[in-house]
Amino acid sequence: MLWFLWIAANKGFVVDDYRDEAVGIMGRNPKGKVAVVTVRLRPLVSFSGAKPPTAAELTALHHEAHESCYIANSVTTEVTCEPVYAG
Repeated sequence: MLWFLWIAANKGFVVDDYRDEAVGIMGRNPKGKVAVVTVRLRPLVSFSGAKPPTAAELTALHHEAHESCYIANSVTTEVTCEPVYAG
Protein backbone atom coordinates (compact mmCIF):
# COMPACT_ATOMS: atom_id res chain seq x y z
CA MET A 1 0.00 0.00 0.00
CA LEU A 2 2.75 2.47 0.85
CA TRP A 3 4.43 2.00 -2.53
CA PHE A 4 1.08 2.48 -4.25
CA LEU A 5 0.41 5.73 -2.37
CA TRP A 6 3.90 7.07 -3.10
CA ILE A 7 3.76 6.22 -6.82
CA ALA A 8 0.22 7.60 -7.19
CA ALA A 9 1.21 10.88 -5.48
CA ASN A 10 4.30 11.22 -7.67
CA LYS A 11 2.10 10.86 -10.75
CA GLY A 12 -0.23 13.60 -9.49
CA PHE A 13 -3.15 11.43 -8.36
CA VAL A 14 -5.00 12.23 -5.12
CA VAL A 15 -5.91 9.11 -3.13
CA ASP A 16 -8.84 9.64 -0.77
CA ASP A 17 -9.21 6.08 0.47
CA TYR A 18 -7.36 2.76 0.12
CA ARG A 19 -8.95 -0.43 1.41
CA ASP A 20 -7.84 -3.99 0.96
CA GLU A 21 -9.41 -7.23 2.07
CA ALA A 22 -6.33 -9.40 1.77
CA VAL A 23 -6.79 -13.17 1.94
CA GLY A 24 -4.12 -15.67 2.89
CA ILE A 25 -4.50 -19.29 1.82
CA MET A 26 -2.90 -22.06 3.83
CA GLY A 27 -1.46 -25.15 2.23
CA ARG A 28 1.74 -27.14 1.99
CA ASN A 29 4.84 -25.45 0.66
CA PRO A 30 7.34 -27.29 -1.59
CA LYS A 31 9.02 -28.71 1.55
CA GLY A 32 5.71 -30.21 2.70
CA LYS A 33 5.32 -27.78 5.60
CA VAL A 34 2.03 -26.05 6.38
CA ALA A 35 2.41 -22.42 5.33
CA VAL A 36 0.64 -19.47 3.80
CA VAL A 37 1.07 -20.45 0.15
CA THR A 38 -0.90 -17.68 -1.53
CA VAL A 39 -1.83 -14.14 -0.59
CA ARG A 40 -4.52 -12.40 -2.63
CA LEU A 41 -4.78 -8.62 -2.43
CA ARG A 42 -8.01 -6.94 -3.54
CA PRO A 43 -7.40 -3.20 -3.17
CA LEU A 44 -10.22 -0.71 -3.67
CA VAL A 45 -8.96 2.84 -4.12
CA SER A 46 -10.97 6.06 -4.24
CA PHE A 47 -9.53 9.16 -5.88
CA SER A 48 -10.41 12.85 -6.02
CA GLY A 49 -8.77 15.75 -7.76
CA ALA A 50 -8.96 17.09 -11.27
CA LYS A 51 -7.76 13.92 -13.00
CA PRO A 52 -8.35 10.50 -11.43
CA PRO A 53 -6.52 7.63 -13.16
CA THR A 54 -8.12 5.69 -15.98
CA ALA A 55 -8.63 1.95 -15.52
CA ALA A 56 -5.42 1.32 -17.48
CA GLU A 57 -3.46 3.82 -15.38
CA LEU A 58 -4.82 2.28 -12.17
CA THR A 59 -3.78 -1.19 -13.31
CA ALA A 60 -0.31 0.17 -14.12
CA LEU A 61 -0.07 1.83 -10.68
CA HIS A 62 -0.90 -1.46 -8.94
CA HIS A 63 1.59 -3.36 -11.09
CA GLU A 64 4.39 -0.86 -10.44
CA ALA A 65 3.68 -0.85 -6.70
CA HIS A 66 3.64 -4.66 -6.58
CA GLU A 67 6.97 -4.85 -8.44
CA SER A 68 8.52 -2.42 -5.94
CA CYS A 69 7.04 -3.98 -2.79
CA TYR A 70 9.62 -5.18 -0.26
CA ILE A 71 7.31 -7.89 1.05
CA ALA A 72 6.31 -9.23 -2.37
CA ASN A 73 9.99 -9.34 -3.31
CA SER A 74 11.01 -11.05 -0.05
CA VAL A 75 8.58 -13.88 0.60
CA THR A 76 8.32 -17.13 -1.29
CA THR A 77 4.54 -17.07 -1.01
CA GLU A 78 2.73 -16.25 -4.24
CA VAL A 79 1.28 -12.74 -3.94
CA THR A 80 -1.36 -11.70 -6.43
CA CYS A 81 -3.05 -8.33 -6.80
CA GLU A 82 -6.62 -8.22 -8.09
CA PRO A 83 -7.68 -4.56 -8.01
CA VAL A 84 -11.36 -3.83 -7.46
CA TYR A 85 -12.53 -0.99 -9.68
CA ALA A 86 -14.93 1.45 -8.06
CA GLY A 87 -16.40 2.31 -11.44
